[in-house]
Amino acid sequence: MESTASLSGVGTALITPFDRNGRIDFKALERIIAYINEKQTDFIVVLGTTGEAPTLSESEKQALCEAVVALNGRRLPLVLGVGGNDTAAVADKCARLPEGFDYVLSVAPYYNKPGQNGLFAHYKTLTEASPRPIIVYNIPSRTGVNVEADTLLRLATEVPGIAGVKEASGSLRQIDDLLARRPAGFAVLSGDDALTFPLLCLGGDGVISTSANFMPEIFKQMITAVRQGRWDEARACHFQALPLIRLFFEEGNPAGIKAAMHHAGLCENILRLPLVEASAGLQARIAAAIGKR
Repeated sequence: MESTASLSGVGTALITPFDRNGRIDFKALERIIAYINEKQTDFIVVLGTTGEAPTLSESEKQALCEAVVALNGRRLPLVLGVGGNDTAAVADKCARLPEGFDYVLSVAPYYNKPGQNGLFAHYKTLTEASPRPIIVYNIPSRTGVNVEADTLLRLATEVPGIAGVKEASGSLRQIDDLLARRPAGFAVLSGDDALTFPLLCLGGDGVISTSANFMPEIFKQMITAVRQGRWDEARACHFQALPLIRLFFEEGNPAGIKAAMHHAGLCENILRLPLVEASAGLQARIAAAIGKR
């Protein structure tokens, strides 16, 4: 159950690059992992929302995991997204976690909208099955249910194997409650790129970021500045990153970030249905904003 890998700093929510035939582009994947390593990301998250995991077959997920593990070469901690709304099925996936991964990131069950006791029982069951610690992914805008602060704190204090939360409720009040009362060792990571700076100022540990596929270095600089009390520098990083963050999410994720990565020559600008590429107008504005960096 234990992991010796650090769960703080900049986590890149890795995109899944596709070639013009719609297949996983492993050459582009190699370029992207080399790029984010060079730009000082601290850990990598595979098969999350940004990675279009719902559109990948089980064989594709396996091939992608094997490729990331091999390309990473144990340089950075790896987190694997494993989620669903059938607890038994998710627990079975956790139990069969591929070698080379240090944590599981598991989104709250969606559609069936469990109550807080159901959410607690769900995550407790996952920890009992998983060989690695679990990070709760709380994103009520997608799941339809909020894992409330009291439930997260109960998991943190009562359930061994709960490592932290990717917090994307959008509520600074909830973030306040979590950070004021969390036990030692429970990581609170921003799941909303634009709220990373406020979360860090309140004592949070870092971010799991879509935008970090393209610009992990600005988040790294922001986090380092906060930790060292250089508040003006950290604030400047926030305002520098914010225009691109807003563009990246304007038409949904990962349309914006894939347009940016394509503009940078790292991958094709291809998504899988039901997602489609960003509009021509947004792509032009992203390219212009990148040119001003």
